[in-house]
Amino acid sequence: MNTANLNIPPENRETRLKRLTMRSMRRGIKEMDILLMRYAEARLAQMEDAQLDDYEALLHENDQDLYQWVSGQVAPPARFATLIDDIRAVAAHGP
Repeated sequence: MNTANLNIPPENRETRLKRLTMRSMRRGIKEMDILLMRYAEARLAQMEDAQLDDYEALLHENDQDLYQWVSGQVAPPARFATLIDDIRAVAAHGP
């Protein structure tokens, strides 16, 4: 979202990380809350901005779809495949 015309200052990295962490733990499906919160705690601080953009786009996806992708019931879209694989790895083995 372009905030230039709204007189809203740009979001700094720390604020963005906090926002994405909160969005990770307030999903709607408890299983996704748990999986994404663990992932956020393990990975977000080390991500580059482009990776954070991808994660943020993933957070816009439907929880039912996310759960099926992470659980392996359905293959994720190609743009999220690497990210979903990493979320699975953190869920299975920790950070």
